[in-house]
Amino acid sequence: MRASVRRLRCVPTVLAVALACTVGVACADDASTVHPDSWPRATWPFPKDAVLEQRVAALMAKMTVEEKVGQLIQADILSVTPDDVRKYRLGAILAGGNSKPNGQLTATVAQWQALSDAFYRASMDTSSGHQAIPLLFGIDAVHGHNNAVGATLFPQNSALGSAHDPELIRQIGEATAAETRATGINWSFAPTLAVPQDVRWGRSYEGYSQDPKLVAQYATAMVEGLQGKVGTPQFLDGAHVLASAKHFIADGGTKNGKDQGDAQVSEATLREIHAAGYPPAIDAGVQTVMASFSSWNGTKMSGNKALITDVLKQRMDFQGLVVGDWNSHGQVPGCANDDCPASFNAGLDMLMAPDSWRGLYEHTLAEVKSGVIPQARLDDAVARILRVKFRAGLFDQGAPSTQPIAQKAADVVGSPAHRAIARRAVRESLVLLKNNGGVLPLDPRKHILIAGDGADNISRQSGGWTLNWQGTGLKNENFPGAQSIGAGFVEQVKAAGGSAEIETDGHFTTKPDVAVVVFGEDPYAEFQGDIPNLLFHPGDDHELELIRRLRGQGIPVVAVFLSGRPLWMNREINAADAFVAAWLPGSEGGGVADVLLRKRDGSIGNDVHGKLAYAWPSTAVVGQGKPQFALGYGLTYADHAQVTKLSETSGISGEQIPVGNYLDRGKAVHGYTFTLIGARGASITGDVSPATTTDGALHMAALDYKAQEDARRFTWAADNAQLAIHARAPLDLDRETNGDVLLVTTLRVDALPTQDVWVGMACGAHCQGHVSLGKTLATLPRGQWTRVGVPLKCLRTAGADMHHIDQPFAWGAGKGTDIAIARVALGTDVDQVVECAK
Repeated sequence: MRASVRRLRCVPTVLAVALACTVGVACADDASTVHPDSWPRATWPFPKDAVLEQRVAALMAKMTVEEKVGQLIQADILSVTPDDVRKYRLGAILAGGNSKPNGQLTATVAQWQALSDAFYRASMDTSSGHQAIPLLFGIDAVHGHNNAVGATLFPQNSALGSAHDPELIRQIGEATAAETRATGINWSFAPTLAVPQDVRWGRSYEGYSQDPKLVAQYATAMVEGLQGKVGTPQFLDGAHVLASAKHFIADGGTKNGKDQGDAQVSEATLREIHAAGYPPAIDAGVQTVMASFSSWNGTKMSGNKALITDVLKQRMDFQGLVVGDWNSHGQVPGCANDDCPASFNAGLDMLMAPDSWRGLYEHTLAEVKSGVIPQARLDDAVARILRVKFRAGLFDQGAPSTQPIAQKAADVVGSPAHRAIARRAVRESLVLLKNNGGVLPLDPRKHILIAGDGADNISRQSGGWTLNWQGTGLKNENFPGAQSIGAGFVEQVKAAGGSAEIETDGHFTTKPDVAVVVFGEDPYAEFQGDIPNLLFHPGDDHELELIRRLRGQGIPVVAVFLSGRPLWMNREINAADAFVAAWLPGSEGGGVADVLLRKRDGSIGNDVHGKLAYAWPSTAVVGQGKPQFALGYGLTYADHAQVTKLSETSGISGEQIPVGNYLDRGKAVHGYTFTLIGARGASITGDVSPATTTDGALHMAALDYKAQEDARRFTWAADNAQLAIHARAPLDLDRETNGDVLLVTTLRVDALPTQDVWVGMACGAHCQGHVSLGKTLATLPRGQWTRVGVPLKCLRTAGADMHHIDQPFAWGAGKGTDIAIARVALGTDVDQVVECAK
């Protein structure tokens, strides 16, 4: 079915429910597979408050149904204005991973405050007779206030799990809350309480551990750090933010580690492993819970009344508000992004509708008036939202920029005290897997080479959810006050009287006494981070060859691996004298040198304390064989264990086909074919250059971009010729479409015709979606390379069935077009985004 065809609405009739059940779709209000009495209890830590209830009741008595419906909806700052809030009385806004004030990546603290003030004043404007109800402003402050330039970036959660230190987590929460609140934002979408069981999941680094007991301990610590401890004057004061336990539930237990997938597990597993963090978070007074995109045994969590209402709200006594994830309600059967009464009726109190909020408001208002959403459910949701706002003091604190912590924001955001906590977190989270011959710690008085692509790369050591959603396309200058791992080594070695040089390619002028090779995963977030197995950069052994080359020159090598998860690294571990899992340490790279270097007098300054919170695999096949290094493993400098040679058989056979990279260095990526299609439909392969279609309509020639012949130049001699990349098997890109993922083409425009140029995807015979590029390309300077991105949701709207993409890239143009292309891939890092057709 074309994406442009209107989907069926959720109609709560007996016939609709019967039809849904007969085709095997789990009914949202069917609790037959859930036994709430078997679930752990929690205790909401707030006694009945007559004054609070009176304030809520008095305000609700004055509110119109339109105002009540507005409170149920959260919109993204890129799709909503203060005037919209003033008109629709929305309950909340958010800044998504790529959303910044004025669209500026490097937005200042003052700009964040100004934006917060503008929305706050709109929500409190009573000139049109509306009630003054302050907004909730949410953001993914998941490893510090990671969307703000200059903020402290703490190690990602998978690193923090290795520290096994709840008190450290509490301090990180406090520091994150202070920096977030200083910019005018009052709600953090953290902590993630996932218990990842399959690290192929691209969000594994957001989970503290695969061990539910550790996740439960950290849940209490982080909630109290972000919000303050219940019963103390600090609870939700002006230096703290609302926390959000997420993603309820089993987001870390989906089959094959697929993001937004299906957790096909028993209720006992769901309860004992994946729910572990929620009772302690509720006991600690967490004010919000975010429902997951994922499903449990086929039923989407955003429509699962048995788990949201019967378990979370009733059995676990959660009395705060439940919010959906980014358009997660749109995946509930029968619903759409702009219409989903089933989610409200299942127990969600607020829906995150970043770009679909206007239609959602209109449909929800109509459904409340018609009774599809009962009045009692509306009033319960609104009351929960208002209680949270009153409890947070939002009615009394005034405009964000006027609050005390905002007044001293320059001394709070990225403060030395917060950076010291982050640096300590780096030291505590490093895990030493191998130290043969006692090569570590290193003598700082020697000559040390720091090599590898992570040696001087703050973006790589910070990972996803860093200044933008995927954490990509960033430079060290985007991180004022931060320090790369290599810079930390250079600073300390020079201070001790030694010498150090950073050469990422491993070449040197003076032979070093030892080399530290820093390398690892490219930054990623959900969708982009999902992998089919535990191979590291399959098909690319650059880092391994670098380690072997240095060792072959008689230089001891310490490998420092940057990753969000444990991967199969047996070959690299074998090749190096020492191997350190540094995870994603964040902005304070000097913390690595703190541990790996001795003091100037030769004594040990900081021992290695980290212990694995995730078992390290012995093969690249998930679940095969015993772990190479078990949960809890980690050497100290007092240990003298020698790691014998590990098996270098990965367990993976056959070809590895990527799902988000289609054309690289001018050629089709392995697993895809590239063709040129003439004006009459006859096609030829694009594997060899030069090439010309049989009718002469389209010519291809090799071109140098960054290296010899790493791009292709295409010249159209007739109208209607096309380029196309074909997948060997259909791709399911539906989940990538629910967000800001783009089809990115790295190109150079040399000449354009009068006929429109388009880019598209195809999904079988007579199924395709095309987006016009003419206006965008016309604005680009001729002869200059740029990255142009088309939102996948635009292609879906244009008619592409994103579940069955067999042609992930097609390009059509007419006579006179002259364009060069180097790369085509899914991503978020672009120079120019094409707007969807209205």
